[in-house]
Amino acid sequence: MNESKGKIVRVIDLGQVPAVRSQTCYHAVGYAFTPDTPDTIILVSPASPYVCLGFHQEVEREVDLEYCRQAGLPVFRREVGGGAVYLDRHQLFVQWIFHPESLPEILEDKFRFYIEPIIRTYRELGIEASYRPVNDIHVAGRKIGGTGAARIGQAEILVGSFMFDFDRKSMSRVLKVSSEKMRDKVFQSLEQYMITMKDLLPELPERNRVKQIYLEQVARQLGAEVKEGTLSQAELSEAERLDRLFESPEWVLQKGTLLRPGIKIHEDVQVREVEHKAPGGLIRITARVKNENNSVLIDSLWISGDFTAIPKEGVGIMEKILSRVELSYPAIFERIEKVLRESHLESPGLSADDWTKAIMKLASS
Repeated sequence: MNESKGKIVRVIDLGQVPAVRSQTCYHAVGYAFTPDTPDTIILVSPASPYVCLGFHQEVEREVDLEYCRQAGLPVFRREVGGGAVYLDRHQLFVQWIFHPESLPEILEDKFRFYIEPIIRTYRELGIEASYRPVNDIHVAGRKIGGTGAARIGQAEILVGSFMFDFDRKSMSRVLKVSSEKMRDKVFQSLEQYMITMKDLLPELPERNRVKQIYLEQVARQLGAEVKEGTLSQAELSEAERLDRLFESPEWVLQKGTLLRPGIKIHEDVQVREVEHKAPGGLIRITARVKNENNSVLIDSLWISGDFTAIPKEGVGIMEKILSRVELSYPAIFERIEKVLRESHLESPGLSADDWTKAIMKLASS
């Protein structure tokens, strides 16, 4: 990492801008980047809410487009990876557009370097935030922010945000899920595993105070002089071009290359839903799975489907006994066999093996 590039950092505080510009601004600086462009940090919030899609995602699989249309929520595709997310004015985006040599070479080290002044700012505000590899920020095991990275033009891009508040209900609603049960599970998981400044502080800090603390931490982290600046004419022209591109159906609806294995709540938690067709009917499993102590656990689980004979109370027993169990065939089979035997639960065409095979699909979903 060449520190000479980091001695002057241009900071562009755009305040609140139209939704699409809150994404295109950092892309524009990247595309207009030259060897003489200073390392640049953009601080910005959208004036109105929207949904932002990861570059590799397939929008029709990830987002409930009809709901977004009815709710007046535009959908944009960024050129940074990651998942679909609901965004609004309650987040302050922090966007780095840097020379590659100003940053560590290894991706995880880039994230750690970028996240450090955000963590220090949170701590100055009284929030004990910490870095959670590879690219999350946590407070006592709950996510208060994620980050993304990309190479755009000649620039390295790192993006994240300060979370003043987060509309978990809207986030769970804009996603395209396979059932309302899974939507409920996503919302419950966001409630349990995400946290914001509003949740943690008796009163939300002023945006300018957060900005001031953050820029002080940036100057210390980079050993740099931080100077307020504006977008150049070339960058503004590029942003206007990208506004039109990002709003075009051809850009938003292009097919992605990655399919979603589950809905990521944070680095260790996902909500997944699978189906298994057994002789006795369809089994649908909706579950929250969690990485814990080098194992994958079923944190909680819901069962539905078109099988017969097992009463509601019996399904509840199965759901309870399968919570906090390792996602492995022997562990699940043992518990299923025991509950079927001891509770005298029977369903034609559904054996302990059928139930276990259904649940084990969570491992590869």
